Amino acid sequence: MKPGDIIEIPSGVKHWHGSYPGNWFSHLAFSRPDEKSSTEWLEEVSDEEYNEISKTVY
Repeated sequence: MKPGDIIEIPSGVKHWHGSYPGNWFSHLAFSRPDEKSSTEWLEEVSDEEYNEISKTVY
């Protein structure tokens, strides 16, 4: 992703977002009210999970 990019996540899609070691990440999230969906905040990623993912992705 680059500054200014717009990423659209369809309703009902579980996704994770965040920075990687040595960098930061900030974002704005917008959602449209919908009778068939709602915002669901998922579980926090542990430090161990984050570090393991960071090794394989970055």
